[in-house]
Amino acid sequence: MSHDTSAGEHLRQALELVALGVPVLPLREGKGPFGNCAACAKNSCGGRPNMKSAGACSCPRPCHGWAAASTSADVVTSAAWAAAWQRAGAVGYHPGGTGVTVVDLDNADAVAWARETLPATRTVVTTRGQHWIYLGTMQSANGVRPGVDIKSLMAYARWLGPGEGRMIRLPETVTTLPRYVVPAGAIASSPMPRASWTRAVAAGCRHTERYVRTGLDKGVAMVTGHREQGAASQAFGVARFLGSLHQQCPGPCGLEALGGEIVAAAVAVGVPEPYAVRAVDRGFAEAGIPVPSTQMA
Repeated sequence: MSHDTSAGEHLRQALELVALGVPVLPLREGKGPFGNCAACAKNSCGGRPNMKSAGACSCPRPCHGWAAASTSADVVTSAAWAAAWQRAGAVGYHPGGTGVTVVDLDNADAVAWARETLPATRTVVTTRGQHWIYLGTMQSANGVRPGVDIKSLMAYARWLGPGEGRMIRLPETVTTLPRYVVPAGAIASSPMPRASWTRAVAAGCRHTERYVRTGLDKGVAMVTGHREQGAASQAFGVARFLGSLHQQCPGPCGLEALGGEIVAAAVAVGVPEPYAVRAVDRGFAEAGIPVPSTQMA
């Protein structure tokens, strides 16, 4: 098959997906997105509005990887995308924009782990392993365990066909995987847990445990509801509100643990941990209750 024929097949496949409402983008021969154009190089344009660092870029080319994925046939067939399709090696799509999460299993060991650990769902065979596809979106994360990546929000995946099997709702066994990602330099067997709020850490709090826990759970739900943007601002607001509830307490109220849970919620939807920590600390401070940093080792 000639390169021109391959390019035509990729574009035809992309248009079929667009007709189904799937956001698509061309991928290079190496299966990665095409690099940014000169105007977008090094993100000098500020990035697209739907990226984590939201900008005003409206470049017509397929720049910014997953953020360029489109469900518009006019965009996909535009002159600005034509050169990329001529050199494309595959079709990519944005799982989060489709409302799904892909558990990318990169080798036989990872597939065996999934069969033992995760509930069965729709499966797509890949070059070296499988994609397990669940209905629902979540934070994307690489290396949640050896050979396993999560591709959903703010990520792309290679389109390899519709797969086989019935797709099920995203289970907790998948959504909890990113919290165990080990930072570079840490000991692999010792992930960094965050303490949960309990009465034991709040001996001087005048509120009941149920009252505090209910407020915290509602606040965490508000933070995790901002999966595309605004989670850091919401974390600030939740910390400020919860802090204000404890202004009249003799203390200690265990606010470090409360803050840790808010930070963990923000990180779970893609907020970099330093930003989440800063937002929560500022929220507590504005409530008139400065606390030690919520960052935990």
